[in-house]
Amino acid sequence: MEQIEVKSIINAPISHVWDYWTLPNHIVNWNFASNDWHCPKAENNLIIGGEFHYLMEAKDGSFSFDFWGTYVNFEVEKNIEILLGDGRKVTVLFEFSDNKTIITEKFDPETVNPVELQKAGWQMILDNFKLYVEK
Repeated sequence: MEQIEVKSIINAPISHVWDYWTLPNHIVNWNFASNDWHCPKAENNLIIGGEFHYLMEAKDGSFSFDFWGTYVNFEVEKNIEILLGDGRKVTVLFEFSDNKTIITEKFDPETVNPVELQKAGWQMILDNFKLYVEK
């Protein structure tokens, strides 16, 4: 199945965007699709073979899950390649142009939810990231 792609243009330098994307103290502030969810805990070991673990949780406590993956490859301020816990591949590209940072995420779809729903959810998280960085 073809990968899903989401993208955002962020009004911030790439070094700032990279830090906000990779540092747990920032991840907990943007890594959720809607206001009824949050990410109360984030761990990130950004080395090849290292893992990230993000606790994704409904604010009412009704549901939570560990969103995690292993770093396959990365180049600081350029790209990140991830193998998610369920075996799907994710690539995150960082480009700097005209004083803006462009983030493109490409990921293998899962088989439970419709592709459009997955794309919308990942785009909402990316939009939330943009809002957080540009504050």
